[in-house]
Amino acid sequence: MTLPVTALAAAICALLLIFLKFQVIGQRIRTGTMFGAGQDEKMKMVRGAHANLAENAPIALILMALLEMTSARHWTLTGLAALFLVARVAHVIGMYQHHSTGSVRFRQAGVMGTTIAIVAMALWVIYLFVTVNL
Repeated sequence: MTLPVTALAAAICALLLIFLKFQVIGQRIRTGTMFGAGQDEKMKMVRGAHANLAENAPIALILMALLEMTSARHWTLTGLAALFLVARVAHVIGMYQHHSTGSVRFRQAGVMGTTIAIVAMALWVIYLFVTVNL
């Protein structure tokens, strides 16, 4: 059994996570902050962007894999995976934008898109459980 949607989403999340990791490392080097965030606001922002992806990606990927293993509609799942990934990128852009300009639009869009994608997948898994397994 293959999981192409989950595999592609996981690979993209991994690359985004590595990109954010290097942003944190770079900020640590620039500020000399080797633990925590210190008093540097940009450090708090880059750590927050990294942590937020690390918090949201696992559950989204687990739900994608579960749906894919149940032969859920491929294009619907692909759409939800795309929504999740676009939302994660929007959130990162929004974190940087919020830090530099104070605008929260992209960050809010990222949070909303992430939430919608995860809730939709969770409800889909519950629906399949109730209709197929009971």
